[in-house]
Amino acid sequence: MENQQVATDIEKGGARLFDLFQSRPGGHPAGDAHLVPSRAPRTIEETGLSEPFLLELVARSAYVLGKVSLSRLIRRLKLGASVLEDVLAFAIRERMLERAGGPNDLDREFQLTETGRHRAAEFMARCRYVGPAPVPLEQYQAYLHRQLAEQRHVTRADVQPAFADMAVTPSLLDQIGGAVNYGRPIIFFGPSGSGKTSLAERLGRLMPGPVTVPFAIAVENEIIQVFDPLIHKPCELTSVDGGSNTATDGRWQLCRTPTALSGGELTLDMLELCHDATNGYYQAPPHIKASGGVYVIDDLGRQRVTPATLLDRWIVPLDRGYDLLTLRTGVRVPLPLNVRIVFTSNTAPADLGDEAFFRRLGAKLYVGPLDAAEYREIYRRRCGELGVQSNDEALDYLVRELHRLSGRPLLASYPGELLRIVLANARYLGQPAVADGQSLERAWSIYFGAAEQDTASAGMVEGGRFV
Repeated sequence: MENQQVATDIEKGGARLFDLFQSRPGGHPAGDAHLVPSRAPRTIEETGLSEPFLLELVARSAYVLGKVSLSRLIRRLKLGASVLEDVLAFAIRERMLERAGGPNDLDREFQLTETGRHRAAEFMARCRYVGPAPVPLEQYQAYLHRQLAEQRHVTRADVQPAFADMAVTPSLLDQIGGAVNYGRPIIFFGPSGSGKTSLAERLGRLMPGPVTVPFAIAVENEIIQVFDPLIHKPCELTSVDGGSNTATDGRWQLCRTPTALSGGELTLDMLELCHDATNGYYQAPPHIKASGGVYVIDDLGRQRVTPATLLDRWIVPLDRGYDLLTLRTGVRVPLPLNVRIVFTSNTAPADLGDEAFFRRLGAKLYVGPLDAAEYREIYRRRCGELGVQSNDEALDYLVRELHRLSGRPLLASYPGELLRIVLANARYLGQPAVADGQSLERAWSIYFGAAEQDTASAGMVEGGRFV
C-alpha cells in the first residue's frame, strides 16, 4: 500500500517538481533552438524511447548506485523530473522499486526490491550502460540534416583569422579557402615537420559551430555512445530563446567544433560501430563523433591498409551524403555524413596510388619548407608561448649555422621542438630559460641525434657568442 501511495504522489507532482528542479543548480540550461535540437521532453512519449527501455535504464542505475533519488536521476540520466516520475511510478507498480526515505519529494530515495535486483542483474548482463539517456536515431538523423543545411562557403575574411597563429603564406591560405569551398576531401602533403597536421586541425575553425552532441543514441533497443570527452569539449549555453525559460533537452551537450584524429593505427574496422562485448553497447566511429567538424587521417600511407583501400571506404558515403553502419544484429543504420575528411601525408599523392585514386582524392595542397622570414616569425612566437628568452643573434645562429651546415630545411615544427628542449634543459640545470647559441646547439644535438662536434661552429665560444 505504501508503494502505491508513493506512485500516486509521484504521478501528481510532475509539473511542480520539474519547475523546482529548474531553479536548482545543475538543472538544464536554457538555450537557442538552433543550437539545441529540442526542448526537454515532458513525457515518456516525447523522449522517443519506450517505457520498458527507460525502466531498464533506471533499474541499472539503481543497481549500480544502491539507492537513487529523483534529483540524482535527473543529473545522471539528463531527463526532466516529469519524465522520471512516470518511470519511477511504473517501476513501483512493477514491484521493482520501493521507497527508502528522504527529506522531500525531490530527494526521496528509492531502492530495488528483491524482485527488482534480480531483474536489474539480468538487465546488466545484457547492457551495463548507465549514462545519460540516449536520443532516438530519428532525432539524431534530423539534427544532422539540419547541420548539413547550415553549411556555408568561406571567404578570405574567415580563413585569415583561423590561421593567424601560424606562419602561412597568402597563396596557401587562398588554396585552403578554395579547397574548403570545393567540398571534397583535402590532403596536405609535404615533408615531415612542415606543419601539415596543424593546418588540418585548424580547419575546424572554418566549420559552423558550436555543435550539439548527443551523449548516446538508441537504435533497435541498442545503445551507441557518441559523446567522447577526448573529442568533445563542452561549452556553456548562455543565450535564451525568445526570453523563454523552457529547458533544453539535457541529453544533448553543446560543444566546440570537434576534431578527431587517427594515425598509423587506423584500420577499416575502426571506421565501423565498435561493440563492447563486456559492457554491451557500441562506440560510434571517429568520423561520426566528429560530425559537424573535422576528421583528420594523419600520415596517410602508414596505416595497415593501403591508401587506396582506405579512400575507397569514403567514396560511396561522400557521394551519397550518408554512411551506413551495421549493428551486430545486421540492422543497417544510415547516418548523414557531415564531417570534413582531411588527410596528411609525407608522400606525394601521385605516389600513393593509381590515377583513379589520385582523381578521387580531392584537393591536394603542398606544405613545404618556410622561407627565413616565416621561420623567424614562428621562432619568436614559440619563444613567447613557452616563456623562453632569446635574441636575433641566437636566431641567426640557428638559421645560418645549424640549418645551413646540416642542410636541414626550415620546417614549421622545428622552432617549437628545439625551444621545448631548451626549456627542459634549463629546468634540469635550474637556470633561466634562455635560448642562446650554445643552448640551441645542445637542443639541436638532442633532437636530431647529432654529435655536438658535427654542428659546432668554429667561431663559437663559451656563452654562445660569436667572434
